Order: sequence, then structure tokens, then C-alpha cells
Amino acid sequence: MTPDPCGSCASSSRPDFDEAVAFYRDALGLPEFEAYEGEGDARVIILDAGRATLELANPAQKRMIDAVEVGRDVARKYRVAFEVPDSAAATERLVEAGAELVAAPVETPWRSLNARLEAPAGLQITLFQELDERG
Repeated sequence: MTPDPCGSCASSSRPDFDEAVAFYRDALGLPEFEAYEGEGDARVIILDAGRATLELANPAQKRMIDAVEVGRDVARKYRVAFEVPDSAAATERLVEAGAELVAAPVETPWRSLNARLEAPAGLQITLFQELDERG
């Protein structure tokens, strides 16, 4: 499964590198594009996250999205969203891979099924499944 991310260009220099690689590459299914190693155990992996968009929202919109998806204000400054074919199955798989469930999948007014997770590398992520065909 290769998700089509929406808003997904992130860099992480967290010490839990191996955990983050296992989560994003192996559990979420982002294919490895490139990887490099250097002196002193320097490592970087670049995962192909597909098409990216940048969603800019004012504080009122952020609160509304949190209210719809989670029921309370939880989002940090940045949140990455990934489109997946089955948000319930992807949520279950990622929780088993170490993510913390913030909110189970819920249908939104904009007709997607969204789940919120705390993921490795210090990211809060949304998994969303479009319920209507795009034109």
C-alpha cells in the first residue's frame, strides 16, 4: 500500500531514527527513495511520500478541525495528513506499530473518514480516506 499524502514534506532529526524508519517506511508503507550513511553513524533516509499540499489554516479553522476529528483542541503547530485507502485498517496497523491513538476514524462534514495519531519522530498525523469519488 502506498498512501497518497496530503501535506507531507517533513524532516526529523529525532534520536528515535530506527523507530521512525520502521513506522513510516514499514508500517505506513512509504517507499524508500534514497538513503545515505556517513561517518559517526550519520544516517538519512528519504521516503517517497508522493504528492504534497500545504494546508494553511487560521486558529478558528484549526480549532474546528480538532473539534470534528478529535472532539477537543489537540493539534500542535504542524500536523501531517496522509490519504489512505482504508483509514480504519491503517489506523489499526499504525497503532500496532507504535502510534498512540488520539482519535479513532470519524466521518467529517467534508466526507472523509479521519483518524488522528501521535506518531514517531514527534509528529501528529491524520489518516484520511475520501468517501466520495473525486472528479
